[in-house]
Amino acid sequence: MDRNYFELKDWIDETRDEPLETMGGFFDRRVDEYEDHMSHWKNHYRWMADTLPEGIGTLLDIGCGTGLELDEIFKRFPEISVTGVDISGEMLSALSEKHGDKNLKLVCCDYFVWEMGVEQYDAAISFETLHHFTIERKKGLFEKICRSIKPGGVYIECDYIASCPEIEEITFSECRRRRRRDGIADGTFVHFDTPLTLQHELEAISAGGFSKVEVLGFLPEDDHTPMIIAYK
Repeated sequence: MDRNYFELKDWIDETRDEPLETMGGFFDRRVDEYEDHMSHWKNHYRWMADTLPEGIGTLLDIGCGTGLELDEIFKRFPEISVTGVDISGEMLSALSEKHGDKNLKLVCCDYFVWEMGVEQYDAAISFETLHHFTIERKKGLFEKICRSIKPGGVYIECDYIASCPEIEEITFSECRRRRRRDGIADGTFVHFDTPLTLQHELEAISAGGFSKVEVLGFLPEDDHTPMIIAYK
């Protein structure tokens, strides 16, 4: 048990009566403030761009939002062909306006059901989008991502984790309670953070069929958001 657990427990108590929001609706309503809200990740965006292998030509961005990670990736790979998928149409519109001169294909869809194809991309990435889902849901998603990557390609993930098992347990428990309270069906995505522990996150990625999964580390200013790379 660590201080993050007790801070989280206080937050849950303070917000316990707030209604849940659907995932797409949450981001659609916050598109104007999103980039300011996410600006503290700027060093992680650069790190992700630097981690991508030399010479890649095609990239899949899962939960791309307004493309803050792509801002850095396009600096290094200006000609890269990117397919970005996100559930928020407002976010994708902002991305299209910002990078309309790039080779972008944008898909407004739930990435759990969207067909990613087979061996389509040199690399795939996700940035701060997968901390809302169970290990079982993630395993199936990582299988799809792995199939979509060409042999020898990579998947790179930067997302925050639960620093202890108790955080994973309490967030999933509270999310279930709020779903029941608000009458939200199991298949409806809501914006409520339920991060896995690093052990469970790596287990889910490995179950996707990757040959090797590595934790590259953490930045000094953040001890709970690792950069992970998985090799096809």
